[in-house]
Amino acid sequence: MITIDSLTKRYGGFTAVDDVSFTARSGRVTGFLGPNGAGKSTSMRVMVGLTVPTSGQALIDGRPFAELPNPGRKVGVLLDASAQHAGRTGREILTIAQRTMGLPKLSVDHMLHKVSLTDEEADRRVRNYSLGMRQRLGIATALIGDPEVLILDEPANGLDPAGIRWMRDLLREYANKGGTVLLSSHLLHEIEVIADDIVVIGNGRIVAQGTKSELLEAAGTVVRAESPADLTRALTAAGITSTASTDGAIRTDAEPALVGKVALAASVALTELKSADTAGLEEMFLELTAETQREGVAA
Repeated sequence: MITIDSLTKRYGGFTAVDDVSFTARSGRVTGFLGPNGAGKSTSMRVMVGLTVPTSGQALIDGRPFAELPNPGRKVGVLLDASAQHAGRTGREILTIAQRTMGLPKLSVDHMLHKVSLTDEEADRRVRNYSLGMRQRLGIATALIGDPEVLILDEPANGLDPAGIRWMRDLLREYANKGGTVLLSSHLLHEIEVIADDIVVIGNGRIVAQGTKSELLEAAGTVVRAESPADLTRALTAAGITSTASTDGAIRTDAEPALVGKVALAASVALTELKSADTAGLEEMFLELTAETQREGVAA
């Protein structure tokens, strides 16, 4: 289990992470979402001892990462697949990890096979790897110690569709066997497919957290009308709070059936009416982080 308790990190006058608290539970995949600069990477660096928090703490099964006797056997980490020694081969990088953790030599070949790196690729220098191959090598390094916890920042970056499917299946199997997975990704569809729980961060603060189904069910209703202004007035008159987005959609916490009845009574023609959970994780994410989004930035 990963426990984040009142975590805060400041750099001078800038607060990168502001009183963040959440738990990633064993046997589950927790999706950690937020726009660029929201505080995801800083939080993950604190979890694995690379950044010292200003206050609060991050614990792995009740202990800070730095106090784990052989951390690679407890926590598998992939924060930046490009941060690997470009002059070494993939096999050499895995061998260093194997020796550092005191693992059997056979674990290197086992992990190369598990992440589908061939012998020829394993003996190639990392500077000649594609980003997708570096991701596979990074995942192999994270998994080689057979850890109970995985902390992965954008592990699907650079993978082709088949590679993304492979990674999804691998992480799902890992969690089903009791492992804890904390996964950050800008590929919202992949998070929606694999995550059991979701934590959304914006401007360094948690803006939503819960199970995936809870968050999507609480998303409310999305409605469009030929006359959005008339619909907004009708909803307000009925005591229903609503918000209009720039694309013309109106969102409300009311059930779709009630919204439809209000529109009918006001003779407002609707062009779309649906439960917001059918719009999926992307709609929810964009709404929750609207104040922190920059045009052209997906996550």
